[in-house]
Amino acid sequence: MKRLHRTIRTSSATSRRGVAAVEAAVIMPVLILLVMGTIEIGTALRASTIMQSATREAGRLVNTDWRDLVGSGDSPNAKLERDLRNFVTASGLPGNQLVITVTHAEGDNVGQPFDLLDGDNQLQLINITMTLNYAHISLFPNRYMGGANVTASLIMRAGMGGGLSN
Repeated sequence: MKRLHRTIRTSSATSRRGVAAVEAAVIMPVLILLVMGTIEIGTALRASTIMQSATREAGRLVNTDWRDLVGSGDSPNAKLERDLRNFVTASGLPGNQLVITVTHAEGDNVGQPFDLLDGDNQLQLINITMTLNYAHISLFPNRYMGGANVTASLIMRAGMGGGLSN
């Protein structure tokens, strides 16, 4: 028995090129969006890590005897804020755009400003918080993360190193 074969001759290279172009046109925007999103999330993660490191350094200052570190006419709170901004700026982020709060973290004064010079604050919980608007660190001119903030916070006891004691 003889098999019947029907052959259709078309230019397969030409038809495949058209299909590949359509597939690329559909997939490329999705791929580009995923890559850009990954870069943006990486940028936010980097900023968060830098800010967490800065708050840990601030916690070390709070728990040391800072009397030798703070010059006359300066306050420990001002030095703390200045050091945080300098640390973040040296790491490549806009330190001048930080919103820094140093507040009480317990008792009747929760949320009230924490004065490191006040001897009554010795061994009290202190909350150091830094906030940076994401628009200041975004690598792309988009508004997807508009209004979002990167925040780092540290709560610890102040003055255990002797800085607050007389």
